[in-house]
Amino acid sequence: SLSADSKAASKTMVSMQVAFVPSIQTGLSAAPKQQQSLRGQAPAASAPSASYLGSVSSVGTAIAGAACGFAAFRQLQSKAVRASLPSRVALCAFENELGVQAPVGFWDPAGFTSDGDQLDFYRRRRIELKHGRVSMLACLGYIVPEFVKFPGYLSPSTGLKFADVPTGLAATTKVPAVGWAQYTIFCGICELFAMHQDPDKPPGKLGTRFFGEENTNYEYGFLGIPGYLGGAPIQDPEIKKTKLNAELANGRLAMMAIIGMFFQDGLTGSAWGDWANYTSS
Repeated sequence: SLSADSKAASKTMVSMQVAFVPSIQTGLSAAPKQQQSLRGQAPAASAPSASYLGSVSSVGTAIAGAACGFAAFRQLQSKAVRASLPSRVALCAFENELGVQAPVGFWDPAGFTSDGDQLDFYRRRRIELKHGRVSMLACLGYIVPEFVKFPGYLSPSTGLKFADVPTGLAATTKVPAVGWAQYTIFCGICELFAMHQDPDKPPGKLGTRFFGEENTNYEYGFLGIPGYLGGAPIQDPEIKKTKLNAELANGRLAMMAIIGMFFQDGLTGSAWGDWANYTSS
């Protein structure tokens, strides 16, 4: 009959849908069938296992986490850079100061200027100039007596002549105590009165602070010539900058040179002594 044929056709359509559309569920659960391969035939490729899918998911999660961590690191790094901008700006204030010369340029490995303190920089520059000038005089004090010495007596009361005083560190044992006292007083007068650094003046620009007429209160000009003798500062800014940079460079070299002379003198007996005389090593 037609009703029987329609029922058979509907059953056939349902079975076809179950066969070709796996997502359709039926009320009956059929047991899975194991696929048997013929002898000599490769087994068919199976669907990815749950462990494989889980590992892929873990890798994806790790990549996403790494990306998020990198983004957070970059954000923190940018905040740190912005936080350090004030100190960098302060540091740039010293990069155009005197003494910044090729090939080193601005060189501050100890970070003394990292805080950007102008007063500390001013004080250190004064100290650098003073030590450089003293070191240049000390180097001359080592070299000149090797060729020229003053005539006469250094200490007439003890019969000590200038020619009897050796050069270098050995001279410290020959000069009498009165001579060292005179030397100390002379340095004190230079420091306090004759070569005074006014805080309102550029570092290294010395003057006097004696009480009296203008000829006793003056500034030093080119080559340290006193003002009352015609000493005047250099007017050309470029020439002045070159001369001041040269003074700083020569002072730095002299500080290294005098330390080398002290070291070699202490080990060999002379600032340019023979290292064969050093037998302690």
